[in-house]
Amino acid sequence: MAEDPPTPDPTPVSPYPYAERRDILPHVPAGARRILDVGCASGGFGVALREAEPERVVWGIEADPEAAARAADRYDRVVTGLFPDALADLDVTFDCLVFNDVLEHMEDPWTALRDGLRHLEPGGAVVVSIPNVRYVVTVVDLVLRGNWTYADRGVLDRTHLRFFTRQTAIALVAGAGLTVEKVAGINWFGQRFRWPKLAPKLLRDFAYTGFLVIGRKPPT
Repeated sequence: MAEDPPTPDPTPVSPYPYAERRDILPHVPAGARRILDVGCASGGFGVALREAEPERVVWGIEADPEAAARAADRYDRVVTGLFPDALADLDVTFDCLVFNDVLEHMEDPWTALRDGLRHLEPGGAVVVSIPNVRYVVTVVDLVLRGNWTYADRGVLDRTHLRFFTRQTAIALVAGAGLTVEKVAGINWFGQRFRWPKLAPKLLRDFAYTGFLVIGRKPPT
């Protein structure tokens, strides 16, 4: 019998608080049985993954030792360190890698993603959520107000080292040698309204705070 999932801990852990990211959960392939949550923070997404399918084997990797310690009982294993270097001595592969707003924090996300695919099984999936620097609030602040002010959260999080649009997020995933299967805007401005769906295609990207990109590793 599966054990009850750990009680969520809402206490913030630097740099991010507990977050289950249930908006991403439906995009994890149903057949994925060995999942690596990259940049798992304090483990909220691990809780969501195991609630959805308790039989999954779920690992996390987290650079912040305090956050990794909090996440430890929410995964089958948590590795402390940077992806993919901290996995170098481990003979382990997964059929799904998840990057929930992680790649933009890396100095070289292109190399990290490409090199990290050695831990992905042939035919495995990569699920990426990434902030959209063309988000309307960011663009208006920059173009009309000359303002590019970093914050503790959001598109201009002060810990972001890289910035992406829809096109460059796709290029990041495709450039790693993955076949891009899905691209979608997430967390759109004014969610009570339908304007992103009704707006001209050229303008829709401005509505989203981020994008979801799913890539697939070649089967051989």
